[in-house]
Amino acid sequence: MKLQLCTWPEVEAYLVRSQGIIFPIGSTEQHGPTGLIGTDAICAETIAVGVGEQTGALVGPTINVGMALHHTAFPGSISLRPSTLIALIQDYLKPLARAGFTRFYFINGHGGNMATLKAAFSETYATLEELQIPGADQVRCHLANWFMCRSVYALAKELYGDQEGSHATPSEVALTQYAYPDHIKSAPLDPQVAPSGHRIYGATDFRRFYTDGRMGSNPDLATPDHGQQFYAAAVKEMSNDYLKFLGE
Repeated sequence: MKLQLCTWPEVEAYLVRSQGIIFPIGSTEQHGPTGLIGTDAICAETIAVGVGEQTGALVGPTINVGMALHHTAFPGSISLRPSTLIALIQDYLKPLARAGFTRFYFINGHGGNMATLKAAFSETYATLEELQIPGADQVRCHLANWFMCRSVYALAKELYGDQEGSHATPSEVALTQYAYPDHIKSAPLDPQVAPSGHRIYGATDFRRFYTDGRMGSNPDLATPDHGQQFYAAAVKEMSNDYLKFLGE
């Protein structure tokens, strides 16, 4: 059940039975020569909708732009500053907390969001209490990275071994191929497996070392069938995790 397709009376009725909501969050950034720029948001949204269907949870609108400053030397990449993303999370959660939501489950598709989201949760708890919003002390936020699910990690290791890498990976590309089969891209990869091991600093330095945007990956290994397998594994594991979070 998507929030944007509901009416306010439907949301009010939902709150009688559940105070949980799922937010997909990703990024709009380069994913190598063959990865869609919206990969991180597409993956998060696809899995979030699946988890919502499995658990009966309300799914909020996807946060499509995240913290991706280090990718902005590649055309098409967009980023929020960490401070902007923190403010955005607070602005999303304040009215929902006033309405009675207390459990906010973020399905994340981008590693660059992790530190900022954790900081945003801490600031949100403090802000809600300072505003004396009823039930502020009951609000809980949870960061769930689909790519770090045990079942997803094991499947990626089985299918791709050391060629999974850490950015523009075959696992995430496969999931986008499953979600958007009409938008599968192809391009020469040279080298076939991208370099890895360089620390992330600024955008110019990132592109200087990771010249085509990939980090240790070979996305040519991806297939839509693999994507379906990743989808099923992530939805199952994260559905269980969401229901556990509701009960905490």
